[in-house]
Amino acid sequence: MFFDWLKLLVCSFVTLLGVVSTAAQESNEDRLRQFQFQATVLEKSDWIHWGDQKGTYSNWTSHSNRLIPVYSYGLSLESVQGANSCYRDESRLKEIYQTEPIDTLNPNAEYFDQTDIYRLQKSAWKSGKRNIILMVFDGMDWNTTQAASIYKNGKVLYTEGRGSGLAFLDYRKGNSEFGFCVTSPHNGKTKRDVNAQAVTQVTDHVGGGYNAVFGGATPWSKSVDSTYLLGKRKDLPHPYTDSASSAASLTTGVKTYNGSINFSVDGQKLETLAHEMQRSGSSIGVVTSVPICHATPACVYSHNVGRSDYQDISRDLLGLPSASHRVDPLPGVDVLIGCGWGEYRDDERADQGDNYVPGNRYIARDDIKRVDVANGGKYVVAQRQSGKSGLQVLRQGVDRAIAGGNRFFGFFGATRGHLPFRTADGNYDPTMGEAKVDVYRPADIFENPKLSEMTTAALDLLSKNEKGFYLMVEAGDVDWANHNNNIDDSIGAVLSGDAAFEAITQWVEANSSWEETALIVTADHGHLMYLDDPRVLMGERLPLNSVDFVKAIESNRIKASEETRLKEEGSKPVQ
Repeated sequence: MFFDWLKLLVCSFVTLLGVVSTAAQESNEDRLRQFQFQATVLEKSDWIHWGDQKGTYSNWTSHSNRLIPVYSYGLSLESVQGANSCYRDESRLKEIYQTEPIDTLNPNAEYFDQTDIYRLQKSAWKSGKRNIILMVFDGMDWNTTQAASIYKNGKVLYTEGRGSGLAFLDYRKGNSEFGFCVTSPHNGKTKRDVNAQAVTQVTDHVGGGYNAVFGGATPWSKSVDSTYLLGKRKDLPHPYTDSASSAASLTTGVKTYNGSINFSVDGQKLETLAHEMQRSGSSIGVVTSVPICHATPACVYSHNVGRSDYQDISRDLLGLPSASHRVDPLPGVDVLIGCGWGEYRDDERADQGDNYVPGNRYIARDDIKRVDVANGGKYVVAQRQSGKSGLQVLRQGVDRAIAGGNRFFGFFGATRGHLPFRTADGNYDPTMGEAKVDVYRPADIFENPKLSEMTTAALDLLSKNEKGFYLMVEAGDVDWANHNNNIDDSIGAVLSGDAAFEAITQWVEANSSWEETALIVTADHGHLMYLDDPRVLMGERLPLNSVDFVKAIESNRIKASEETRLKEEGSKPVQ
């Protein structure tokens, strides 16, 4: 009996090794895809977990209140961190939070506030920098960055501080500095009416703040209470931010409510740095790997009481009348390159108001026609085209815009309106997470440019203005991957964004200088992923108990037909 059991155990272990080995033979780095799939199926993991329950693969798929890294190039962080931190000054905290935040004052704080990033950008511009670039890795906290570094380099290069092993970590020109900030919003609840563009503050709202004792004094600190970072601690329920509120902090310097696109808690439109620079003659550019009107790109320029009023947000970006600017529309940005192509909905009036136009949920078809130079508009429009290289379509459109002195709108995307998700090994073959699996056809890869290519295109266009520019670049797929608790996609997204960062620095070195250009790289918020054993990312050991995984296969929790079905779905034409 004992020997029969032992034989079964050995056979099971060999079976798992065979699964891993086969994947490794196909791609030397594809082991992570297998481990991601395994952890999701078993719903437990001994090497990584998301949330506040170690051992359970996931019990949390949203944001957290973690401190967020900030990397600067061409400007200093000295004026806002350490001894100059607003978290050491009660009066400044009251000004930032518009009230006195509970249990937030910290005389030893090294961190600063997310709104300080706006002030740093503005100060750099006022002091003579012609070009201001903000790069946002949406949803990328320190832990996500470290995981990407470990995977890419095959070893743990750091356990605290700035770190190394990625381009934005290693690049030190421009007197690069490192710090970290608090992302907590003003509050998490405000009622809003997108038709009237009005907000009503909830009387019993929970105010923002940050407590380093519970949350950690640094991004790499072990939090005393993970439930605090999730806003679950009843005696101190500091809310975590969403992407809209945090992006507004970055672009306006004002803390507001979750869901706000540059509206204050009392319903007033907030001016962004892009608005101010545009009035002075600078060009404005927005680049994103996700839909053009999602929260982060939207907050560079648009106004809306609700982040889901996508079509109106796009109208602001392109200088058309919108729900928030009905009579006197905004001038519009000069360069807009992003996604949302191919996503259609019959009715989204509940989120987008009574003026929603059935069709593409992110931008109305007639609005694209109105802005096109072919119809008398201001923008050369380049959209994803069947059978044509995305990079070629992008570059041809850029060349036309430069030759004609026009603005430029590049509109691309694949499943769910974003660029195809790159996985850690450089392929585009995501596996299971907590949400739907994206499956791409070869055309989805071929017909879309990469984020790095979109970034270079924007810089080529914006640099034609001798008065300089403001550019925001968003690697938005990091957030989508982390919401999905998918470490394979998450690392792939970080590496994709890292390539876009390299495109920026290469452009600065070839066409500008750090004397006239300032760059800040940061995130809008974090999630709550813990890497419990980095050896799995390094390929030094197998995760979990192999027998558990084989039992899952034998009990039909994993079906061979699932991958076939997903591939068949992926082969269907885009509607």
